[in-house]
Amino acid sequence: MSHPLKPPPLRPNDSVRVVSLSSPVDPARLDNGLAEISRLGYRPLCDRAAVLAGEGFFAGPASARCKALHEALAESESRAVVCTRGGYGVNYLLDAFPVSRSIPPKIFLGYSDLTSLHLFLWKHHRWVTFYGPMAAAGFDAGANNPHGYDHASFLRAITETKQGYSIPLAGQSIVSGTAKGILLGGCLTLLETSLGTPWEPDTRETVLLLEDRGMKPWQVDRALTHLRQAGKFENVSGILLGDFPDCEAPSGTETVEEVAERILSPLGVPLIWGVPVGHTVRPLITLPLGVRARLVSSSTPPSLELLEPPCAP
Repeated sequence: MSHPLKPPPLRPNDSVRVVSLSSPVDPARLDNGLAEISRLGYRPLCDRAAVLAGEGFFAGPASARCKALHEALAESESRAVVCTRGGYGVNYLLDAFPVSRSIPPKIFLGYSDLTSLHLFLWKHHRWVTFYGPMAAAGFDAGANNPHGYDHASFLRAITETKQGYSIPLAGQSIVSGTAKGILLGGCLTLLETSLGTPWEPDTRETVLLLEDRGMKPWQVDRALTHLRQAGKFENVSGILLGDFPDCEAPSGTETVEEVAERILSPLGVPLIWGVPVGHTVRPLITLPLGVRARLVSSSTPPSLELLEPPCAP
């Protein structure tokens, strides 16, 4: 396996390109997010007409969104690409995604539907990417606020070049232990739908992140069982599970946590439930994907120790 390619860190007053790659964006939430990015000391670059475009389920035609992404990754003016929100539609961009291997990596930040692009950039380019807040889905609610973002983990992720660090996970251990591996994963639905595609991840010896929202417990059961039957839990080192909000079970049936424990505990690997990552009402933490990490589920609270810096010196 080739070594991961790490982006340069963000510095004060650096420009970040804001793009809409999935569903249409609420203008007020976008404005709040841009203001927060500015408050953090960065300069958001935003083509407002393009970012606020809409076409049915999508933030504009696939060709326009793909062009915007390619230009954002290739331009020298910005040092990071920040998505506005998730939703639906990134998978349309991957059929003919034209990223050249000559383009140096830069910070790519997003969660939810952007999981497909995280997987693509890892599988085909070995880019370290960042699963964290977006302009209108995290930054808009502010630092350390409900529905906002965790300030400390975000700044550490986008600036650290010298050493690893530890992230308290604010979850609970289901299976105790310690595991080391490459941190990969994202939204459960998007990870499942990568099966059979060229960006299907190799999950062996990984610390695997799985999170989602709005799924009934039996839908989570179906997705986890599909991943198990596809071999995606074979030789996995450890598993992080998110909050899974809006996934309440009908009275008298299993909860999502109970489903996950029943299916994943027999793997015998460290397993943590309820990490505020991706879809969560708590301030979401930022996790760099593609770096070596140690999951410690025997501590209170459990923690994730990054064994290397996420950004290049």
